[in-house]
Amino acid sequence: MILDSIENFEKYVSLNPNFAKVVEFLQNTDLQKLPLGRNEICGDLVYANVVEVKPKSKECAPIEIHRRYIDVHVPLSGDEVMGYTPIGELPYAEFVEADDAALYPVSLRARDYFNVRKGEFSVFFPQDGHAPAITDVPLRKIIIKVAM
Repeated sequence: MILDSIENFEKYVSLNPNFAKVVEFLQNTDLQKLPLGRNEICGDLVYANVVEVKPKSKECAPIEIHRRYIDVHVPLSGDEVMGYTPIGELPYAEFVEADDAALYPVSLRARDYFNVRKGEFSVFFPQDGHAPAITDVPLRKIIIKVAM
């Protein structure tokens, strides 16, 4: 898991060959003007989902994991709280290959929580269980999916 300022994303390019495409996207795109839904970056290798999430409490935020994609979360309209639990501390959950996701019951709380401020990003690798979009107000954000 990574939490940092958007300006520093290029420092992480060595972690995945597709991260260079993320750097180019972040530097050359007006993120505020992206339409909702899927925005192409490089086919299924890298794409951005722009979403608007409703307020959600820690008690209503399920932990999720992915296997094929790394998630890069970028809040656009404000700050959000993210939950984190290493996958080794999570019980078994049914994984849905078509969705590249396993969702845990909301009764299972994340081990740790942290703030992601506007202008920052968080990265979750397949070993990182995460509970995204915990916020008191509606939030517009980008989730960049990066193939492993």
